[in-house]
Amino acid sequence: MANLHDVKRRIQAYLSAMALTYGVESTKEFFAITSPIDTQLRDALMHSVQFLGQINMQHVDQIAGQVVVTGTPGIYTGRSSTGRFNRELGNSGNTYELNEMDSGSYLPYKTLVAWANAGSDQEFINRIQAFSNKSFALDILRIGFNGLRADPDTDPVANPLGEDVAPGWHKIVEDRSPIQIVKDPITLDRSAPPTSGGNYVSLDAIVTDIKMNLIIESERENPDLVALIGADLIGADATSLMNRIDRPTEKVAAQLINREVGGLKAYSPPYFKPGCVTVTSLWNLHHYVQQGTEMRKAEWVDDRKRFENNYLRMAGYAVEYDELYGSFDNITAVA
Repeated sequence: MANLHDVKRRIQAYLSAMALTYGVESTKEFFAITSPIDTQLRDALMHSVQFLGQINMQHVDQIAGQVVVTGTPGIYTGRSSTGRFNRELGNSGNTYELNEMDSGSYLPYKTLVAWANAGSDQEFINRIQAFSNKSFALDILRIGFNGLRADPDTDPVANPLGEDVAPGWHKIVEDRSPIQIVKDPITLDRSAPPTSGGNYVSLDAIVTDIKMNLIIESERENPDLVALIGADLIGADATSLMNRIDRPTEKVAAQLINREVGGLKAYSPPYFKPGCVTVTSLWNLHHYVQQGTEMRKAEWVDDRKRFENNYLRMAGYAVEYDELYGSFDNITAVA
């Protein structure tokens, strides 16, 4: 059975490997993350949570500036009587602003003892690394979908979804292009016929309406468009449909889990807003970290009997094109 000595020995092995990777003598004080290690860290975070690897994560030079263009919508084929036909890949006109973000995770002694008893030294190190990466990665999504503002001092108890850490994607579009976010009450009810009062009989109908009315006309058939749907709505819609099937089969159940919604690939990302359906492209959602601002620190703290891991940087969110982001924000599902 592992004891405190065993845990500290394994922690030290992890810290020594971390110091070697980052090219520093000690990890007990904040140290700068330099290239190409910063890119490796970004890739590790992206791989720790599957959905995160599909959005646009980049390093930028400035704290504030023009959104980095990666997918200018529109046509690139035509003719010109005066020469060659070309279309400029310019900026979207949208801007971003970064804020200080200090991510800190810790593992208590009892958890570390359990991990030490569960496998080899390398498995212990892998568990610590995976826990830290996943904690930091999930926070990127948590704040991205729920962030409202950047308060000088954050309160995780009052704002458990990071509402006070930074404005996320939804808030950015809402402030800049409020017409893209519909806040009127909407009911999802398979038993009620559609009416002018905002009732929809299915998620397919909701997604189609968003696409046809909130997404710019020229991009409504863009194959990159996806539907982001709150887990509560997916669960309620599936339950409602199953309740109306006399003899549900395994085939029907499988279709409920893996089907497209409104002709678009559907996702229910971690920490996505409940009661919300958004149509956008994943490359339209940006997360930026300012080059040269990333710092790490990791140590065993005897007084608190825990391992602490910190990641400090200037970071923030951006949306490339508001006209490729449409959302119904206030949906209630009737079982």
